[in-house]
Amino acid sequence: MGARHEGLAPEREATVRALAARYAVQRTSLLPMLHDVQEHFGFIARQDVVTLADVLNLSIADVHGVVSFYTYFRTSPPLPHQISVCRGEACQAVGAEDLFAATRTAYRESADTEVSEVFCLGNCALGPSGTADGRLLGRLTVDRLTALIPPGRS
Repeated sequence: MGARHEGLAPEREATVRALAARYAVQRTSLLPMLHDVQEHFGFIARQDVVTLADVLNLSIADVHGVVSFYTYFRTSPPLPHQISVCRGEACQAVGAEDLFAATRTAYRESADTEVSEVFCLGNCALGPSGTADGRLLGRLTVDRLTALIPPGRS
């Protein structure tokens, strides 16, 4: 069995193993396992990478490579509020680049809000689009975002 990550409960390893057991233990099961772990805990800790490598008989580097390749996977707990701004071509054509820059500036000192970019939310006709705490929004502006999620200061 792999080494345990300091500061994380041993129960976490048992939970990750139980989530992984839902799949036939084959290398192609790694992505669904990672999705389940992130959905359950909110992020994928180093301990989880070690555990899944052990379960699938993969190297830790192999599992870490998958986690670090896909921007969807998180390796740290999410902040309480999440904002994403679409940077796809249709949204870029109607001001998404400026919106993204202004949003990052508005929340720069916020200790409780994370701002990220995504590349198409399928809401192209109502661009620029984005999400605020998982809620899809169209014709987005910084004023609408700050009204929905006031920037918290650290």
